[in-house]
Amino acid sequence: MYKVLITDPLSDQGIDKLLRAEDVEVVRKIGLTGEALLSEIATADALLVRSQTKVTEEVINQGSRLKVIARAGVGVDNIDIPAATRKGVIVVNAPDGNTISTAEHTFAMLISLARNIPQAHRTVINGEWNRKAFVGVELNQKTLSIIGFGRIGSELAKRAKAFRMNVIAFDPYLTEERAQKFGVQKASFNEAIAAGDFITVHTPLTKETRHMINHEVFDKMKDGVRILNCARGGIIDETALYDAIVSGKVAGAALDVFEVEPPGNHPLFTLPQVICTPHLGASTIEAQENVAVDVSEEVLHILRGEPFKNAVNLPSIPAELQQKLAPYHELVEKLGHFVGQMTTEAIKEITITYAGELAEGDVVPLTRMMLKAVLSHHLADINFVNAPHLAKQRGIHVLEQKSGHSHGFTQWLNIEVKTDKNQHQVSGTLLNGFGPRIIKIDQFPVDVAPKGHLLFIQHRDQPGAIGRVGTLLGSRDINIATMQVGRKQAGGQAIMILRIDKAIPHDLMNTLKQMDEIQSVMEIDL
Repeated sequence: MYKVLITDPLSDQGIDKLLRAEDVEVVRKIGLTGEALLSEIATADALLVRSQTKVTEEVINQGSRLKVIARAGVGVDNIDIPAATRKGVIVVNAPDGNTISTAEHTFAMLISLARNIPQAHRTVINGEWNRKAFVGVELNQKTLSIIGFGRIGSELAKRAKAFRMNVIAFDPYLTEERAQKFGVQKASFNEAIAAGDFITVHTPLTKETRHMINHEVFDKMKDGVRILNCARGGIIDETALYDAIVSGKVAGAALDVFEVEPPGNHPLFTLPQVICTPHLGASTIEAQENVAVDVSEEVLHILRGEPFKNAVNLPSIPAELQQKLAPYHELVEKLGHFVGQMTTEAIKEITITYAGELAEGDVVPLTRMMLKAVLSHHLADINFVNAPHLAKQRGIHVLEQKSGHSHGFTQWLNIEVKTDKNQHQVSGTLLNGFGPRIIKIDQFPVDVAPKGHLLFIQHRDQPGAIGRVGTLLGSRDINIATMQVGRKQAGGQAIMILRIDKAIPHDLMNTLKQMDEIQSVMEIDL
């Protein structure tokens, strides 16, 4: 009999499967803290919480039988994930349960923004009747640009299509097949920004997406565009949004999230063109029950040793296997991050090939680690456990294979990523005394230590090309720590990889890109 401890309020409907399970004892003690929580967790096999219970390292360590911690919701800020991972406790959440709720809320905000509904409501209840002040726009035949086409973005597209809107979608992992399935037009970020009458963001908040909608991006939009954010505060630069509304560039904005919550006396609240809600995206009865249902099912799967999908940490690995694979962790992560940053289009296929000593045992943990590294540059909340599930959800085919040909190395690892238009591959190995090395990039032999800030340049092999790059960097006081070059034949295609001491300024990057012999330039952080 498994004991499932529930310490935050959840409806009977949400945990019905747990209540009916013959092999589960459900113990509900709402609001447990301190010694009472420590005493109860000592005999629990699973802990199910929302946001109130603080699952600290002390609580986790006290759970000698604890196998899983389940959060009925998306965020896991109240759970010490590293402590759970160290203890071998799986942490799961419910990322899908609020999909419909958030999509519907976004669409409600979209209509309210188009027809000035909140503003008109305020005047009517104040005794006014001014129809001319609130002339809106129709959604019919307008273009909706969706930035981020995951679960919520795709559900929003269905609703927009029903209102006969033209839908354009940008997502680094959106394939032509998936775009056609939803009847939307796949576009680049700049194309989507320029075309939208309405623009809504549905990306995770990452280093790459923070302030992705900024002053420069607003300048590229249509005059009179309307903006929505029901995803994460910080994706839109709120100062830039304020300036764009004041200037007349943006006709209105609908916001459910803010960089700081609660936002206090925000300057945006002084503008009549702005409508706001207090982070209500997941606030429906159905969504709250759905997340409870989802985590209840996950808890049952984990306790019974069945497959599960929504873990947010790494389940325990046998100590012997962990010790064997530990030396390869850095190599795998570096190769994954390198090729992940090289690839800017929607990924269709990832092939990971192991050879030499690596081909002789279980490499599944390394494959999961590789997927996490590759996909982490565009997806939030991706981890070693859910990486295969998220890849499948995005239509990415993952192939793991082993080879008898080790290319002259004791251990050899290759990752190949295919998109609709291109493919990239990176090979690596471990050198005794030197650690991880990149030994091939897109068929170009190299010898690169994968660390630091790298400048990756593809160019034609011409005399003076390397010197001109070095001179340009030197003129801006950018020091080159190391340099590697690779080519297939004299005068043909070539690459250079420079480890530099600081980032390249935007204008200098443009100068490099405009050099005749250079085909592409990108910065890669490892």
